[in-house]
Amino acid sequence: MPRNWTGQFITPTTCHGQENDPAVYFRREFDVPELPVRATLHITALGLVEPHLNGAAVGDEVLAPGWTSYKHRLAVSTHDVTEVITLGANALGAIVGQGWAMGRLGWEDKRHHYTDRPALFLELVLEYAHRTETVTSDGSFRAGTGGVRANSLYDGEDFDARLESDGWDQPGFDDSTWNPVEVFDWPLEALFEATADPIRRIEEIAPVEILTTPSGKTVVDFGQIISGWVRLTVQGATGTVVTLRHAEVMTHGEIDVETLRTAKATDRYTLRGGKPETWEPKFTFHGFRYVEIDGWPGTPDNDSLRAIVVHSDMRRAGWLETSNPLLNQLHANAVWSMRDNFVGVPTDCPQRDERLGWTGDLNAFAPTAAFLYDVRAVLGSWLEDLAAEQAEKGFVPWVVPDVLSTPSSPTALWSDVAVSLPWALYREYGDETILANAYDSMTAFIRQVAGLLDENGLWSSGFQYGDWLDPDAPMDNPAGGKTDRHLVASAYLCRTTREMADTARILGRAADAEEFTALAARVREAFLNEYVTRNGRLVDQTATAYALAITFGILDTEQQKVAGKVLAATVAKSGYRISTGFAGTPLVTDALSMTGHLDEAYLLLLETGCPSFLYPITMGATTIWERWDSIRPDGTINPSGMTSLNHYALGAVVDWMHRTIGGLSALEPGYRHMRIAPQPGGGLTRATLRHDTVHGEVRISWSITDRTVSLEATIPAGTTAEVTLPLHPDSQTVHISGGTHEWSYDLGEDAAADTVFTLDSTLGQIAGNARAWRAFTDAFASHFPGVPLDGRAPEAAVMSVRTMLDYVPGASDELKNDLTSALTSASQGTHV
Repeated sequence: MPRNWTGQFITPTTCHGQENDPAVYFRREFDVPELPVRATLHITALGLVEPHLNGAAVGDEVLAPGWTSYKHRLAVSTHDVTEVITLGANALGAIVGQGWAMGRLGWEDKRHHYTDRPALFLELVLEYAHRTETVTSDGSFRAGTGGVRANSLYDGEDFDARLESDGWDQPGFDDSTWNPVEVFDWPLEALFEATADPIRRIEEIAPVEILTTPSGKTVVDFGQIISGWVRLTVQGATGTVVTLRHAEVMTHGEIDVETLRTAKATDRYTLRGGKPETWEPKFTFHGFRYVEIDGWPGTPDNDSLRAIVVHSDMRRAGWLETSNPLLNQLHANAVWSMRDNFVGVPTDCPQRDERLGWTGDLNAFAPTAAFLYDVRAVLGSWLEDLAAEQAEKGFVPWVVPDVLSTPSSPTALWSDVAVSLPWALYREYGDETILANAYDSMTAFIRQVAGLLDENGLWSSGFQYGDWLDPDAPMDNPAGGKTDRHLVASAYLCRTTREMADTARILGRAADAEEFTALAARVREAFLNEYVTRNGRLVDQTATAYALAITFGILDTEQQKVAGKVLAATVAKSGYRISTGFAGTPLVTDALSMTGHLDEAYLLLLETGCPSFLYPITMGATTIWERWDSIRPDGTINPSGMTSLNHYALGAVVDWMHRTIGGLSALEPGYRHMRIAPQPGGGLTRATLRHDTVHGEVRISWSITDRTVSLEATIPAGTTAEVTLPLHPDSQTVHISGGTHEWSYDLGEDAAADTVFTLDSTLGQIAGNARAWRAFTDAFASHFPGVPLDGRAPEAAVMSVRTMLDYVPGASDELKNDLTSALTSASQGTHV
């Protein structure tokens, strides 16, 4: 039930909400004649707030109250301050910065999305043995300014230590020169006690190197792109200004701020002077790895600087480690990008003039996010914001909270997060209340789209993002990928209508279940009629089109087989480099492995050329990039203007890694019954996965040593698992209950012997092994670039490599040696 709040919002009488206004300091004193049994502070603000009581900041939250759809839902933080209250005089205070409520948001350079003035709300509840007293935000407060000057989420914070009044938050401070406050009109029914994980300082990182650049600048490298800020300890003369300029990347030996666009990402600290001073900002955060420092007295050292990692304080729940260091870094990059983009709201990026809660990014990444962290609280709150704005506006916004200047039309992968996110959370946690809470929002979206379908049942009109950021899309048109946008939309609708029907059935909504089951059948039939041949080929011969049709269960069994073969050929034709965007990338490895093309899935995953999953890692990436080539092979930044180095969406492939390399998937929501089925490949020799489910920790560890496979699995009490032993000669499946279980066995005769490829092997034999064919064609292309080879063509399949070379003009001994080396390499470990 909503709390009966008794306080009111207050704002300074002299504040005008200008861009460079200093933060507002509020204070009042009150007397306590006897110590209370309990003292609880409830506080929020329009802006960002740091509460103070009796000379110190209260709690360890930062950037409170976070970002919600403020007009509908404004979170109130609660702090137990019993031990801070003293007999007699007490002083209660707060500093309020601009934050999301007042500061500029989005690339349109607009401010005041929610308010043009800062406002504070608080209630301090003092519970005594026989009575309760409440100190509220009212006209008894005074307002002034202090050391926090200009402050902006995008541009940074200026702090002048000379202007910070000692003791302003303690009893007895003379605030006679401060200004009165007045009531600020804001609906108290929008207030709710915070449910999302609070934003906190999570980790401190020391510099890995302090550089002097070619231009003579001092730059600190923290070795990892993070979200947060820098804490400094410095000593110098009064009035000295230390400037910190943040960046994700360096080019030509200097920091490069192109990826920030117009965000200044610059903090300034003005020294009070004398003894050492320690400072960190309160009302900004940056996405950065490098910090250029100007004005430092002398030279900074490693002990004087720390990068403070800041994000929602979610509990970690998933880990994966393999024998391949590049894959481990890919997984780590996805984890870091998630951390950096869960600062209150699941955003697209943490560094530039955007940082918005894009629905498409989250929808693509949702299963990965729910595996890596317990996101029930933060995403549960975000879904409430989505539902509130959807109910008011009549559509699901593309960004939540919505600060876009134009309405958001219903769009696949973006808007349908209203359906697929609750479903993904239900699958992870097994909690039907997640679906129940989102049900009205889910049904409103599906019924809205149902009304937009053409006479054939296709979602064939209206704007669509399509396969956003397909690497082949024009630089100035990220939505202009190879795959027809309305094919993408109609495919995603097949998925969401099925999820909607299942949701209605789970919640006992029989009539709705019948309605949505019929709708799901209708849109599937429409997709098949429009886009799929009877045998299983799609009109769009793209990896994304096939990945959607396969993974969304649109095709029948025989069509699925054909589609899998075409998809495998398609990714091979692209040289196992990425040819998918937001819509296809999370699904393409699944589509390959579920149709019997595991080798091709691993080849796609392990490719290092541009564009590929691992290419950014070869370029030193520590997070997931927005574009496959955000940094080009020559080290320059992609000039498109959309080149964030910290977007999690394309890291969704690690969900496949969890289920295929780690081997864990839920057969029942919440993992009460699960499947453990690692599928080794790509030369991997070991992997360890841990996942903290709602029932307890699952641990899976497998290794291949000297042709012996070992598997260990631990599952919680009260759960069961279906275990498929990897590479077992008899394809053995066993069923287990809670506890630790171990297996060790030899590879079968067929698997124990490597397939040997030589110049006497036929092209058909080589083409039948994805790894060997890849090595062979790469070696051939190094001598004859652009010359196509089709080892499966009837006239070529029976021809040996040696015979083929007789027909190749200018076939040199060097070519023969390179082909021999490639085939020998491919022969080693072809089953591992």
